[in-house]
Amino acid sequence: MGLSSFFKNLFGSTKDSSANEITDQAETTFEQAKEAAAPYIEKAETFVEETFAKAREASEPALESAVEYAHHAKDIVSEYVEKASDSISDVIDSIKEKTAELTSDTETFAAETVVDASEKPITDED
Repeated sequence: MGLSSFFKNLFGSTKDSSANEITDQAETTFEQAKEAAAPYIEKAETFVEETFAKAREASEPALESAVEYAHHAKDIVSEYVEKASDSISDVIDSIKEKTAELTSDTETFAAETVVDASEKPITDED
């Protein structure tokens, strides 16, 4: 048993020290990569900020003209809404008049066709 414990301790400690060395190398490499990438990250951030600023500047005139166009369209539409409202009111009034005329005509027609029940009915003998 002493021999197997010796080999286990020998190879086990070798594995542990190799793992520690690899971990240390990985950490060092990661730090170096992070340091090397820092200027590129800063350049990318600057590029993005400048691009957004340029896009904002380029879109401002378009946004202003869109706002002006929207106000102009609103004025035109409100003018036509008033006209349409007046036209609809005229149509409704006309329908009411026609309906009133038809109602009075129907009442007259109904009054003319009503039979007086007190009169004798006409028979074949008459």
